[in-house]
Amino acid sequence: MIKQEEQAVLVIASRLLGYPTDTFIEEKQNIQECVEENIETSELKIELIASYDPLFRLSSQEIRELYVSTFDLKSKLGLYLSAHEFGDSSKRGAALIKLQKIINEAGFEREGDELADYMPMLFELLAVVPESKYHERLYRRLAVAIQRMLNNIDTENPYKGILQVLMRYIFPEPTTEEVAKLEFDREEADLEELPYPIMYQ
Repeated sequence: MIKQEEQAVLVIASRLLGYPTDTFIEEKQNIQECVEENIETSELKIELIASYDPLFRLSSQEIRELYVSTFDLKSKLGLYLSAHEFGDSSKRGAALIKLQKIINEAGFEREGDELADYMPMLFELLAVVPESKYHERLYRRLAVAIQRMLNNIDTENPYKGILQVLMRYIFPEPTTEEVAKLEFDREEADLEELPYPIMYQ
């Protein structure tokens, strides 16, 4: 894949997987222009358009509800890299500090108040900053997390398409060892120790 196509897919994925604000529907025009200007491979163009088209058929409210139910309420589909890698382990804090250092050294300006492991932001970082010694490792880490998400997302979920495009065209297929390490390193939250049930009104 040529570099500009890879960059375009990463930026589009960053936009699609960010929280859908009131202007999200208007993003469709920007995304379509990005596809037309940067994607030359016909197969990729077809799959990319098919991956986001179902999202833009929803209303703003429906997209927000889908986003929350998909990414915010299911830990295996969360959009935070180190949460996939370490769960509630104390190792996650150290991982966040290291990621922030990588971001700072790359001269990347973060917007908003998301944590340093927010995956849509990391996609954009990979798209816009010059390659460094951290790139390959970050690609591999994101690949394992995205594959985990794909393994757990509902077949009919409209967000599945962009995750499939990322794994088919951008990120390397995780090795058996990488997947096993992810499962080994992560510690699930022990909810049984809470003195009261979690209630949602």
